Amino acid sequence: MQNEKNTDQNFNCPMVKFVNLIAGKWAIPILYRLIITNEPIRFGELKRAISPITQKELTKQLRLFEQKGLISRKLYPEVPPKVEYQITELGKTLKPALNSIANWMKQHEQELR
Repeated sequence: MQNEKNTDQNFNCPMVKFVNLIAGKWAIPILYRLIITNEPIRFGELKRAISPITQKELTKQLRLFEQKGLISRKLYPEVPPKVEYQITELGKTLKPALNSIANWMKQHEQELR
């Protein structure tokens, strides 16, 4: 019974939910790039900015973030297809948290083993 309670508490923990949202090696770099760019960016440009991410991984993360409402995707009916991604207002609310993490890393990078 105790284990069930701990599992329920972990599932409802805001930090666990956040980590699940941004799980994946490339999740934070993708979101951070879209936040600091703050304008539509094409897939290829985003991929180059986050290199060496694979096309498959970038596509997977972008689809997840779009489903969650953190980014928007605009498809232009052209040949070849043109697709742009942009951070949404909801996604922009992550900026202070991600800036805080980036600043912490810069401040403590030398202390980490």
